[in-house]
Amino acid sequence: MRLVRWAVLAVVAAVVCGAVWQYRAEVAEKLGLGASASAAEKGPSPAASAQPQGRRGRANPGGPIPVVTSIVAPKAMPIIVEAVGTVQAIASVQLRSRIDSQLMKVHVQEGALVKEGDLLFELDARTLKAQLAQIEAQIRKDKAQVDQAKRDSTRADDLLTKGAGTVVTRDTNVTTQRALEAQLESDEAMRQNILTQISYTEIRAPVSGRIGSIPNKAGTTVRVADNTATAVLATLNQVDPIFVSFAIPQVFLTNLRAAMAKADVRVNAVIDETHKQSGVVAFLENTVDPMTGTVTGKARIDNASEGLWPGQFIKAEIVFGVEANALSVPSPAVQLGPQGPYVFVVKDGNIAELRQINVARTQGGETVVSGGLKPGEQVVVDGHLRLVNGAAVAPKPAQNEAPKPPQPRG
Repeated sequence: MRLVRWAVLAVVAAVVCGAVWQYRAEVAEKLGLGASASAAEKGPSPAASAQPQGRRGRANPGGPIPVVTSIVAPKAMPIIVEAVGTVQAIASVQLRSRIDSQLMKVHVQEGALVKEGDLLFELDARTLKAQLAQIEAQIRKDKAQVDQAKRDSTRADDLLTKGAGTVVTRDTNVTTQRALEAQLESDEAMRQNILTQISYTEIRAPVSGRIGSIPNKAGTTVRVADNTATAVLATLNQVDPIFVSFAIPQVFLTNLRAAMAKADVRVNAVIDETHKQSGVVAFLENTVDPMTGTVTGKARIDNASEGLWPGQFIKAEIVFGVEANALSVPSPAVQLGPQGPYVFVVKDGNIAELRQINVARTQGGETVVSGGLKPGEQVVVDGHLRLVNGAAVAPKPAQNEAPKPPQPRG
């Protein structure tokens, strides 16, 4: 019985191995690898080991590999540093009452856009207006007394000149006049104080902006000493223009300051793929944060459309300048290997050459190359999967590029 079991297992193993070998042969035939697939199982040859990094092996014997290429050409490329930005209101004002009173009327809706000077809240001013009427009556009385004192002083001077009066009487009249004038000045100051308090009963917008929530409604008693959250009648945020705060590594500080010394440094606030608003750097912090090694800056951006909202996180692009003749390639062309980034360059019209490059920066789907490529060369953008150094290729230009005429072999 045990022998039968072993015989069955041996048959099943043979069937499985045969199916695996047949499947691998079919895959190799479809890919055009042919006998090279079997050779690959035996391990890389000494010649392949001597090739540079990347995909080692011989050119595909099954025919040229179709690839999509792009021509390397110098063009103007902006020098951009990306950072995480936070949208901040230029002015954020908490509106509070400056006197103890009752809220009589709310003249604004929650979330409304208001202009500087607009009436927002109205407090009870009846008591203050009564005090104003009382002090104005006192001022009129003071003026009448001052006029009488002036006439008395004039008569006392005349009598003294004619020898019918005394110096004491003249001095007493002068003192009385000055005291009444001082009282008049005091009452006029009191009147101004009451007028100022009456102005506090009308709370107006100190800046143009957007009103937040309004927790207090008409009839609520407001007090100056109240420190609770409800003591704030509303918060007014200035949203046009607006600030975008960002932090960049300290290694860029010298370049940023040099760019700011030459001209305004542009900052792009990227809201999403289709919405972007631009402004200029308006503020640079006077110290580097030692904890993070970054320096904070703020960009002032026009925001009439209110595309930017206080507290919002966005991507900030700080444009240091423009490199006039930068060599750039589409980012998909750049591959990463053990020795660094590399690309496949099409040589002699149909031969792929693995080339090490130096990458300066990547932005907007393009990679700026600082070494390893020359203008006019073709790099492979799509079709890297089957490429090896020296492989035969059938290049096809990208859709946005004209085909390049074939070059004769040297």
